Amino acid sequence: MEYLKPMEPTRIHSNGDSLFQDITFAPDIPVYAVLALKTTAAYNKDPCPNKLHLGIGVYRTEEGKCHTLNVVKQVEQTLANDLSADKEYLPITGMPEFNKLSAKLMFGSGSPAIKESRVVTVQCVSGCLSLRVGAEFLAKHYHQHVVYLPEPTYGNHPNLISAAGLTLKTYRYYDPKTLVLDFQGLLEDLGSALTGAIVLFHACGHNPTGVDPTCQQWEQIRQLVRQRGLLPFFDCAYQGLVSGNLDDDAQSIRMFGCDGGECFVAQSYSKNMGLYGERIGSLSIVCKTADVARRVESQLKLIIRPLYSNPPIHGAAIVTAILKDR
Repeated sequence: MEYLKPMEPTRIHSNGDSLFQDITFAPDIPVYAVLALKTTAAYNKDPCPNKLHLGIGVYRTEEGKCHTLNVVKQVEQTLANDLSADKEYLPITGMPEFNKLSAKLMFGSGSPAIKESRVVTVQCVSGCLSLRVGAEFLAKHYHQHVVYLPEPTYGNHPNLISAAGLTLKTYRYYDPKTLVLDFQGLLEDLGSALTGAIVLFHACGHNPTGVDPTCQQWEQIRQLVRQRGLLPFFDCAYQGLVSGNLDDDAQSIRMFGCDGGECFVAQSYSKNMGLYGERIGSLSIVCKTADVARRVESQLKLIIRPLYSNPPIHGAAIVTAILKDR
């Protein structure tokens, strides 16, 4: 067999410049992220034996190290001792049992939407990518591309949603003068929102204010959203950490999940299980019918495949083991 002789390398830039010479510096990252990085750097350098790190929201030991919950340690030991376990690829939509249990945790065991097979749940890489997958789906398959975010909101929300090509607007949420929810402003802004627009809600433990609507206020919000034909998209990162009760902290979502309408929910286990580095979350979509749910799931697979192909197994195995043990 005759092999081709190697060609002489072609010189693209005779002066030795990089192919990426014209790339400019990216804009500065948001102030909150800069402060978090600075506080972490300062913490690591500080020789004080009694220092505390308040820059990032993670469980800490008395020594300031990241704390792994005892239940997570127990589950990981059990998983390590299971000689029948393997590292086979998960399906594109993730671990089926994880998805089933996550939906049940979010919508409740008696959810009519679950019983009627109207809920599609896919395992995602963290709550952030759950939001991104949902945004990509809406950009491709929903007629309205405007998303209303609360003012203020989690600093990464605008990045995750705008990266999918959706347009961002805001609605009033927190009044910095009175330090409470600007409920009247919220109702006015959503009442005048574009018909069919997507509205992002924090399910509980609003980030960064910690201010949440009451159950009565959530019901008023639900009625307004349905009357205006808006599409609710919940970000649920702190279920169980606000009231201490998983069911109570899911009430806002369950109000929307059982009224026959449609909604999106991005779910994260980073905070309530302390699985920060495992990047484990899910996206659930409540649909009108089981047939629509099956079609939505088929399209979600097409979105996930080029993003990360299929999700990792370890975090899902931990969550599954915990959720299936009452």
